Amino acid sequence: MGRWGTRGTVTPHEQNPSPRPRRESNTGKRRKTKRKKKKTDLEELKKEVVLEDHKLTLEELSAKYSVDLTMGLSPRRAQEILRQDGPNTLTPPPTTSKWFKFCKQLFSGFSILLWVGAILCFVAYGIQFHQKEEPTKDNLYLGIVLAAVVIITGCFSYYQEAKSSKIMESFRNMVPQQALVIRGGEKIQINVENVVVGDLVEVKGGDRIPADLRLISSQGCKVDNSSLTGESEPQTRSPEFTHENPLETHNICFFSTSCVEGTAQGIVIATGDSTVMGRIASLTSGLVVGKTPIAVEIEHFIHLITAVAIFFGVSFFGLSLILGYGWLESVIFLIGIIVANVPEGLLATVTVCLTLTAKRMAQKNCLVKNLEAVETLGSTSTICSDKTGTLTQNRMTVAHIWFDKTIYKADTSEEQTGDSSGMGKTFAKGSATWFILARIAGLCNRADFKAHQETLPIAKRATTGDASESALLKFIEQTYSSVKEMREKNPKVAEIPFNSTNKYQMSIHLQDDSNQTHVLMMKGAPERILEFCSSYLLKGVEYPMDDEMRNDFQKAYMELGGLGERVLGFCFLNLPSTFSKGFKFNTDEINFPMDNLCFVGLVSMIDPPRAAVPDAVGKCRSAGIKVIMVTGDHPITAKAIAKGVGIISEGNETAEDMAAQLQVPISQINTREAKACVVHGSDLKDMTAEQLDEILKNHTEIVFARTSPQQKLIIVEGCQRLGAIVAVTGDGVNDSPALKKADIGIAMGITGSDVSKQAANMILLDDNFASIVTGVEEGRLIFDNLKKSIAYTLTSNIPEITPFLLFIIANIPLPLGTITILCIDLGTDMVPAISLAYESAESDIMKRAPRNPRSDNLVNHRLIGMAYGQIGMIQALAGFFTYFVILAENGFKPSDLLGIRLNWEDRFFNDLEDSYGQQWTYEQRKVLEFTCHTAFFVSIVIAQWADLIICKTRHNSVFQQGMKNKILIFGIMEETFLAAFLSYTPGMDTALRMYPLKLSWWFCATPYSILIFVYDEIRKLIIRRHPGGWLERETYY
Repeated sequence: MGRWGTRGTVTPHEQNPSPRPRRESNTGKRRKTKRKKKKTDLEELKKEVVLEDHKLTLEELSAKYSVDLTMGLSPRRAQEILRQDGPNTLTPPPTTSKWFKFCKQLFSGFSILLWVGAILCFVAYGIQFHQKEEPTKDNLYLGIVLAAVVIITGCFSYYQEAKSSKIMESFRNMVPQQALVIRGGEKIQINVENVVVGDLVEVKGGDRIPADLRLISSQGCKVDNSSLTGESEPQTRSPEFTHENPLETHNICFFSTSCVEGTAQGIVIATGDSTVMGRIASLTSGLVVGKTPIAVEIEHFIHLITAVAIFFGVSFFGLSLILGYGWLESVIFLIGIIVANVPEGLLATVTVCLTLTAKRMAQKNCLVKNLEAVETLGSTSTICSDKTGTLTQNRMTVAHIWFDKTIYKADTSEEQTGDSSGMGKTFAKGSATWFILARIAGLCNRADFKAHQETLPIAKRATTGDASESALLKFIEQTYSSVKEMREKNPKVAEIPFNSTNKYQMSIHLQDDSNQTHVLMMKGAPERILEFCSSYLLKGVEYPMDDEMRNDFQKAYMELGGLGERVLGFCFLNLPSTFSKGFKFNTDEINFPMDNLCFVGLVSMIDPPRAAVPDAVGKCRSAGIKVIMVTGDHPITAKAIAKGVGIISEGNETAEDMAAQLQVPISQINTREAKACVVHGSDLKDMTAEQLDEILKNHTEIVFARTSPQQKLIIVEGCQRLGAIVAVTGDGVNDSPALKKADIGIAMGITGSDVSKQAANMILLDDNFASIVTGVEEGRLIFDNLKKSIAYTLTSNIPEITPFLLFIIANIPLPLGTITILCIDLGTDMVPAISLAYESAESDIMKRAPRNPRSDNLVNHRLIGMAYGQIGMIQALAGFFTYFVILAENGFKPSDLLGIRLNWEDRFFNDLEDSYGQQWTYEQRKVLEFTCHTAFFVSIVIAQWADLIICKTRHNSVFQQGMKNKILIFGIMEETFLAAFLSYTPGMDTALRMYPLKLSWWFCATPYSILIFVYDEIRKLIIRRHPGGWLERETYY
């Protein structure tokens, strides 16, 4: 397992081989082995940290690293190790150049389809150029336009995503710059990259830990491991071996965590990439991320469109050969039909729709880093959420107080008004016991408010000191009185700070308002505090300690502990008057009484859930999304918070709960009957992939506690194996591998570490889990609206292709030219298609299950069938009707147009007769033909009015949905004005070969437009009346 597996058998400088590639002469050989090793390395990194150093005695440690525990390494030896192991830095991952990223935008997904279209246009123009003396330049223009569309949208997408991943840079920001080491008996300040394995390092409060250390001595040392393990409480550090798990034992400090208070000395046991943090960095940067769901959908769409285009192209290529066309001409037709199937404007439409949604989400505090992630959140079926700082407020807060044999609930809301209305029962502020408890909590406390914060509400003020003590400080300041004044009146004269051996904190204070000059106050682990007490306080009166009180204490302690809260006990002793003012108290050789104290009460603290989370979890559940809690914290705390926020819902029990109720061993319980489940990291370590899958499949409500970063990643992979689209939320470094591997990683913007923000696809600017629900809603809405945009855009493909087909088959003059097709795809259709991104949801999209990525595609055969086979056909009829009307009005009856093409196209044939014997020159014929192109174009625009309105809904009637989308109304007006502008502006006949139309010709397509609207309203009505019927199965896209 890990790189530390064989550590006992190697020499000190070998036990941390850096994964940084060494320089070898044979580079080719190195590349080959590197490729083979990359996969195995990643698998190794996913395994748990294997480390034995925390179990060694100091003598064994000294022998293993050949280091004197007082003198440190000799400078010469340190230099040798540095040369051998390399610097204590993290290896940067292989970076992707900006050019590569830009090219990826230009040559991936939808862009490839447009590039193929552009190349085919240039090929067709080339063939025509060699065949004819004066070929039409339509194909040349079309090719240039297609290439321009790809380049412009590529630049746009690249600009949107230019703030791409900088994972290792943010890891580097976490690395401390200087370290204090002892070498050859001298203390020296060196750069962190020069720290080597075996170095004797000294750290103090405020320092970042420069490497993984095994402590050999400490004085009141506490470290903040929250970014690594998710524990919001600072962790005590001492030289004692306290736990088998290296991440939980007290005698190891980890690279890049912070020392909060105290001092410590330790031996460096790992540097650079071999540290726990280095392993996480390597794991995060080495993970291969799969395609986003929307990328998969667009790929599927391209396959569909390509299949349709090739089918049409090849069919009519064969047909044109049968009709007697030459093969070169037939190839031109083949290319023309394939290109006509390419929806030129769709790439830009999809990009703009995603960008608009990303902007809308940013306004709602969800910052999306890459556009495709916008939709991924809507497809999410499982959310794996971190606890600390995501579901909770990431600050310890007083939750309950127990005195006078009564539990009182404190106000844990985020605003914390501190008034007693927030209490569960009327808070007994009048009790003399409360008066004493508040004084102990305020005086026997080393936390303090930072300066110049008087204007801020108490809950928002920054403090110095331990999280639990800060919670007590704020609570007393809010509910009792000014702690500063209290401390001025009762100055501290002696103190024993809290340590993990004693498990208590004691201070002695002067008191002016009493006969006794000094009072001794103590707080600490409740069971430890009770051992010091021979009496207890009830309503301000002291009673001797009895069994009844001990039982009441035990019940309250169990109840508060069972809520996952951190409980502290409080007691005091008025010292006899023999200890007069000025007495020298000695806390090393104790010269004052420390027994027969008086027990006052308990205070419990928790990192409380955020107010909006329970509602958000409920919404996720009704949307069919499974919410799993994955945390590094203790199982009891994790379970309590999970119940508090509704991840474990009321009435649902774990196997342990069922066993406790039935009073039977857990082995007799069928775990499948329990809906809820709490899995400990140590159990997860021994599980096979199949066992993990079993848990994920059989339990609807799951909490993973005490998990390591590697296990968080394994849980995400497990969910993905079962076909889920997984969102991961987190704020710590420990979350970064899981954030990167997830289909969408969501980091916290305020409390999140830089590393987690870089690994994620999306950042919650307000750190509020509830914002995810908004994101899911927006993601689902954009998926629905993209379907509508695509349905609208594809419909005009049929009236664009069919003129070309009749041109080949029936030999009629071309009804619609290339230029006019471009005017539709990149002109009139663009704004209406984009306006559908602003369409509101048809129903409560948060009440339906997440879409199935295997069956519920963005574009399916039903959408293609509706767009091409039904609405598109009606639009084509509208265009041809207008075309035949104009030609008939000008003397060419429809029956006389059949087979006329060759004469019509002949530039030397200047006396072509119409149905009434009038003669037409080539120029006159071309003006008439281009007028028909313009009229066909206008007919499509008018038919697209109805198409746009019907695409507003897929299920509801337009009358139910209403016309509230102002952008859509603007879209209809815009396409109409653009059509009129192109038709009537002087000079358009030369520039775009578009000619003015008679007013009556605008109305030719109106009946068809009404037909489209009525037909679709009836179709949707039948679908609503007969859900699940044939029509829904065949036409509901």
